[in-house]
Amino acid sequence: MSALNATGVRLKRGSREILRGVDLHADAGELVALMGLSGSGKTTMLRVIAGLEPRDGGEVSAAKVGMVFQFHFLFEHLCAIDNVTLAPTQVLGVSMPDARERAQQLLDQLGVGHRAHALPRELSGGEAQRVAIARALAVDPPLLLLDEPTASLDPARRNDLGEALVKLAESGRALVMTSHDDDFVREFATRVVVLANGEVVEQGDPETVLTAPQHSATRELLQLERARRGVQ
Repeated sequence: MSALNATGVRLKRGSREILRGVDLHADAGELVALMGLSGSGKTTMLRVIAGLEPRDGGEVSAAKVGMVFQFHFLFEHLCAIDNVTLAPTQVLGVSMPDARERAQQLLDQLGVGHRAHALPRELSGGEAQRVAIARALAVDPPLLLLDEPTASLDPARRNDLGEALVKLAESGRALVMTSHDDDFVREFATRVVVLANGEVVEQGDPETVLTAPQHSATRELLQLERARRGVQ
């Protein structure tokens, strides 16, 4: 079942074309990774799908969308569970007891149930990321978008997150994430789509694409990632 079908998506800023006819689809059960060099259009494509950027051409047919931003944007004055209950109660009209029960279930599912009453400043980066995912899931979207979900996570938290995302996909959701982390994509994504200069240049099984890339942009991306890890 298709949760996302985008065809020929175009977006311009001034005279610059950011997206140049991008096709992208995602089915329930898939974890699709968008990869590409900085400026390739990855995050912009997510924002178009989420309705946060007006497109200049093409079509986007998407199920109800939840989006997790790279920097979380949790409300600092609200504890974790109150961040998660906010949209269901204020937007959907869910009763507070029902919203809190659902929020606790989501936090438990993502391994941060014990942090339900912690403020964002008291959470680690990985914990904050998972609270942000719970908040996005609180309105039960069939399609979940994630912008660089592994940014600033240590290896252990990165694997915890990957396993959580796989479980979400297996539960029947479609997930689309941007990522520069080729190891994470190999391990957890079901499909990779590589963008360069606002266009899809190759896609397919992550192991195949990232082991034997056919496009120079993919090869450059992998070289930069290896160099970055080598510096560390």
